[in-house]
Amino acid sequence: MATDDTSRESGEASPLVKIRSLLPGLARAEQRVANIVLADPASISRRSITEVAEAAGTSETTVTRFCKAIGVGGYPDLRIALAADTARTSTRDRELGSDIAPDDDLGQIIEKVGYADAKAVEETADQLDAAVLQPLVEDVAQARRIDVYGVGASAFVALDLQQKLHRIGLTCFAWSDTHNALTSAAVLREGDVAIGISHTGATAETVEALREARRRGATTAALTNFARSPITEVADHVLTTAVRETTYRSGAMASRIGQLTVIDCLFIGVAQRHLDQARAALEATYEAVGGHRLESRPDRRRQKEA
Repeated sequence: MATDDTSRESGEASPLVKIRSLLPGLARAEQRVANIVLADPASISRRSITEVAEAAGTSETTVTRFCKAIGVGGYPDLRIALAADTARTSTRDRELGSDIAPDDDLGQIIEKVGYADAKAVEETADQLDAAVLQPLVEDVAQARRIDVYGVGASAFVALDLQQKLHRIGLTCFAWSDTHNALTSAAVLREGDVAIGISHTGATAETVEALREARRRGATTAALTNFARSPITEVADHVLTTAVRETTYRSGAMASRIGQLTVIDCLFIGVAQRHLDQARAALEATYEAVGGHRLESRPDRRRQKEA
């Protein structure tokens, strides 16, 4: 998709990324088809639509509906897309992309966690649409104030965005307490921006705060892993991550990697709109805390020798 010169042109997301993102919003029978595909995507190119329908305990019509729901024209298109995706995936990728086994040694755990984190960043960036991010960048850059809501692991990501925006002179507050989030949302108005961060998109406290902010006239945005989740219903802008879950890497572990990738892209985009202000603010804040940094030992030795 073409964008302006200052924006990143988003890549084409893997069909598996799309399926994982849309999974909670699919009909139950379509979810069974999705699980068959996700369990062994390489085999789909060799299986007929009848075989997939039988494996999922559903009809060929449902398989076709599933294909259309994830944005491919039909089952033949799905087979082609998955075959191409599988061809891009090396044997090493498949091994490291597997779940962490109870008997994996620490070396294997390090390798698999490192791979999964890198993959979360790569796949999140691939499917992040610059045309969707751009309007939010403009809204945040011009906002009177910005509220960010997140609980649990998402609260740390909300704090990261607050710290970044605050350092370039923008008024931003991060709220993880439900009462504080709601009372803050209640005094927002047109020209303000509220951002809700929820991996599942179904965190009641975050959705409630974002709904209140929208009711008061603020522009709202959601950052979630699932494009069809409750939080997207109260958001003017929807940004998604592409994070795979495993037995040991629950949402609390994996989600923040993808979320921080999106937050960094948002922050840089906003900072570009306030380039002179951002540079001056970053220099001022760096200087303000300079006295709290310990000198390295080589530096102290040089001072003594002088």
